[in-house]
Amino acid sequence: MENMEKVFTPAVAGMQASAIREIFKLIDKQDVISFAAGIPAPELFPAKEWAKITSDILNNAPAGALIYGVTEGYAPLREVTKERTRRLGAFGDGDELVMTTGAQQAIDLTAKVLLEVGDGVIVEKPSFIGSLNSFRSYGAELYDVDVEDDGLNVEQVEALLKEHGNIKFIYTIPTFQNPSGTTMSVEKRKALLDLAKKYNVFILEDNPYGELRFAGEAVPTIKSFDDDNHVIYAGTYSKTLAPGLRVGFVSGRKDVVDRIVVVKQVNDVHTPVLNQMMVHEYIKNYDYDGHIAACSQEYGKKCALMIEEMEKHFPSSVKFTRPEGGLFILCTMPEGVDAKEVLGDAIAQNVAFVPGNTFMTDIDAPSNIFRLNFSVTTEESIKKGIKILGDVLKKYA
Repeated sequence: MENMEKVFTPAVAGMQASAIREIFKLIDKQDVISFAAGIPAPELFPAKEWAKITSDILNNAPAGALIYGVTEGYAPLREVTKERTRRLGAFGDGDELVMTTGAQQAIDLTAKVLLEVGDGVIVEKPSFIGSLNSFRSYGAELYDVDVEDDGLNVEQVEALLKEHGNIKFIYTIPTFQNPSGTTMSVEKRKALLDLAKKYNVFILEDNPYGELRFAGEAVPTIKSFDDDNHVIYAGTYSKTLAPGLRVGFVSGRKDVVDRIVVVKQVNDVHTPVLNQMMVHEYIKNYDYDGHIAACSQEYGKKCALMIEEMEKHFPSSVKFTRPEGGLFILCTMPEGVDAKEVLGDAIAQNVAFVPGNTFMTDIDAPSNIFRLNFSVTTEESIKKGIKILGDVLKKYA
């Protein structure tokens, strides 16, 4: 068939595969120390509990687990999730909640409901590649704003809202942001919500890492300040229990969530019931909050070790964030240094990270930043890998 490029919509034709996934393919072929992951530590998955839970479900209630379920989600888990989300101030009067196949689907379905071709989305610079690609797939115009030590630049947000009348929502990961690891201040959260009200746009608050705090004081969700339903809130059990279960959720004003339910019905009908039942049984019968605390403590140790090794081995010209939770540290090299070039040298030395262009609205432009993950790698590999990476970076200092 000739002219195959005309088969695809312009929005999809211009999309590129996630560089993170492509790096994983390379890592699988080599003995590489990977700081490129974006997942919780597999050794912390409650595998023994999952084995018992799954056995009990399939022995005692196989039909309920293996037939079709309702699109809104497995009712007991949905109620538990509402209650946990309510504790975060992210579920209130006038809100509804639907279980999704991971937070990625929550973000994508929200975009599908709200965006038309040519609509605008304000995103953080840098931001999560999965969300950026979702917005691109619906033909959205992406407007980026800088992420500072205390969150996105609110003045830039307002300037964009004044200039562009097509903006539908602001997308933010305010707590332990991916990829920077930074946390938005309370003042900026309130200011951002004030702008959403002033210019009548939504905020899509993505909070996959918020419970994984290992230092500092907890910060309220943006949704907790929302008294007139401008915030749509996406969450997940992936980062605290197991990402392969693909159980997430989205909450917000009822009319928006009702539309999300409809588009989910034509997307995957429902999130797998067995997976939802597994999550519910774990929360009901085991110490889920204790598990989260144990995970956070382990990640805090690894983060502290990585920062200690970076201080020891990185050139002083390379700056890095100091997260209080989550899974990531963002490194900034001197202007003019291309992280993709550095990655090539690092992989030649069997160390991998994610270059910053992956997290940008313009993924083809060179970037002097890169993301490191500390959750998956062993302490021994952190020491070895950061030493190697430090030697590579000194060539560019």
